[in-house]
Amino acid sequence: MPDYRDDLRLAHVLADAADAATMDRFKALDLKVETKPDMTPVSEADKAAEELIRGHLQRARPRDAVLGEEYGIEGTGPRRWVIDPIDGTKNYVRGVPVWATLISLMEAAEGGYQPVVGVVSAPALGRRWWAAKGHGAFTGRSLSSASRLRVSQVSRMADASFAYSSLSGWEDQGRLDGFLDLTKAVWRTRGYGDFWPYMMVAEGSVDICAEPELSLWDMAANAIVVTEAGGSFTGLDGRPGPHSGNAAASNSILHDEMLGYLNQRY
Repeated sequence: MPDYRDDLRLAHVLADAADAATMDRFKALDLKVETKPDMTPVSEADKAAEELIRGHLQRARPRDAVLGEEYGIEGTGPRRWVIDPIDGTKNYVRGVPVWATLISLMEAAEGGYQPVVGVVSAPALGRRWWAAKGHGAFTGRSLSSASRLRVSQVSRMADASFAYSSLSGWEDQGRLDGFLDLTKAVWRTRGYGDFWPYMMVAEGSVDICAEPELSLWDMAANAIVVTEAGGSFTGLDGRPGPHSGNAAASNSILHDEMLGYLNQRY
């Protein structure tokens, strides 16, 4: 099995640099925010963090391709770094601390590129999570000060905690009825949103989560953390990995049952 520890160490260096840049502008009164063509916000901090990460990668991994939310794809080859400089920009610009930089390394494989390294860094929460293929998933302050992540063992939907982002996307896709049925079947629901539900699944504090519409950079880092913690990460179609344009993550035990609800009236 390939050893991705050097790449993981590099991903932590990238996250450290991004954290310093994003925290420097968090809650800044003069933060510049624009609206992208898809009507989502982008701040100067999003752009600066991605430029910073790309600059580091150009020096450290010049042969690797880079795909980022703000500046698209650059380069070709079997290895591709996938970056979301600030996942949760709407939170970031409003001063809500639930946002993170997502960094993943993906490698060409059967069925398309698959994540092999992922780092999710949420500096305003003082939290970081990471994983490398075959080496497990962890959380902590650093590589040398970390705790192993493991998903929950909850086996009944009636005992499950379900996290999501919002209702609007489910309605747009015609999946709202199934979504609402799922919320009634579980023990607890919370709309934490963005990266956080996936990290909670990996930690075992949430059992299932799902989102109806996502991009690759929203999912790649989350996917490897969840799966290395023993969970399942698929699209709503059940396809493993971050390639379906939407996501469902779980402790594995409840995965098929969750997908059944979300697809039952679709």
